[in-house]
Amino acid sequence: MLKEDQAIEALRRVRSGATEFKMTFAGKKIRVLVVDDSAFMRKVLQSIIADDPQLEVCGEARDGRDAVTQTEVLKPDVISMDINMPHMDGLQATEIIMSSNPRPILIVSSESKEGAEVTLKALELGAIDFVAKPSGGIDLDMSSVKEELCRKLKMAAKVRVVRTATRSKLQHEVASSSPRVEPASKNGDSGLQEVRAAVNAAAKGAGKFPIVVLASSTGGPATLMKFIPYFPKDFPGAVILVQHMPGNFTSQFSTQLAEASQIKVKEAEAGEIIVPGQLYVCPGSHHLRVSPTGRVSLDDGPRVSGYRPCADLTLESAAEYAGPMTIGVILTGMGNDGSKGVQTIRSVGGHVIAQDESTAVIFGMPQEAIKTGAVDQVLPIENIYHGIEKRVLYIFGAAKVGAM
Repeated sequence: MLKEDQAIEALRRVRSGATEFKMTFAGKKIRVLVVDDSAFMRKVLQSIIADDPQLEVCGEARDGRDAVTQTEVLKPDVISMDINMPHMDGLQATEIIMSSNPRPILIVSSESKEGAEVTLKALELGAIDFVAKPSGGIDLDMSSVKEELCRKLKMAAKVRVVRTATRSKLQHEVASSSPRVEPASKNGDSGLQEVRAAVNAAAKGAGKFPIVVLASSTGGPATLMKFIPYFPKDFPGAVILVQHMPGNFTSQFSTQLAEASQIKVKEAEAGEIIVPGQLYVCPGSHHLRVSPTGRVSLDDGPRVSGYRPCADLTLESAAEYAGPMTIGVILTGMGNDGSKGVQTIRSVGGHVIAQDESTAVIFGMPQEAIKTGAVDQVLPIENIYHGIEKRVLYIFGAAKVGAM
């Protein structure tokens, strides 16, 4: 009878705990280390994370120094990292963790100008993504970003992180990258010098020149800081960058890109004429289109397919303006933004390049673009500029003989 009673009790427990059993064993919960100097904010973040059945808080840290120690001990799947903390801030903690004991890090920082600057530096150091902390940081405000926070924590936990260079080494590499990049001689395309010399005449004549549209999201800032320096200051085309990021972050990001790049970089302004040798960063608060007259058109309308800025709109309008002189480049990012735009580029005879899986932080956007069949080349990030350069040579060569 005792065995029968035990069997009945075991069955009852299984039935009553079926949901918990399924959640615990069918899929392991993602363990999150919460780092914030505010005890109240840690409590708010813990409450948000605890409400998601796929997440759990495995520990908390009150400053960067504590975060480094807790990371070594707890080995969390992902870290929620504040920036402004005593003893050791989030930037220093990110540098140490990513250079010695790498873990996916999601930055939770202020939307202020100062917050944007240090957040972008943290992304350069290897942090995966960020969530902008609403001003005030009260419970109600944080609830407004609850969905974004949980979604990005889950996404970050899936990223394969690697040990990164220390901040001092990274800054040295960025500072010295421009002199080292000599695309024409490095890649053996001697004809590019002639193309650059002729670009002004070509622009005055036909009024058209290559337009390169770069689309990126998660993992984009760090990738772009390494990639943009490949563009020379006299690049014979215009470059437009659409990076998913809050509006008050893109201004600071433009400044940081300009400091590391040879080509001129600026945040795009409504109505300005698009010219060669310039990189325009789309404001994060607006959609950017290329007007029929070759000017920047901005609008702060609703999200399109869930995105603002929406890269599809920029890619499509660039294709309508520049036709076969359009080059679309889809870089790291989550989602499918860009997959419609590349099809438009393909339909007008333009060229499309996608970043390969081995070098993309998140392969979502490149993969969705590839699925459309409109991608001409899939390349690692270090080879993408060479692909752009070869296409530019083709464009001007074809234009010279009247084939374009």
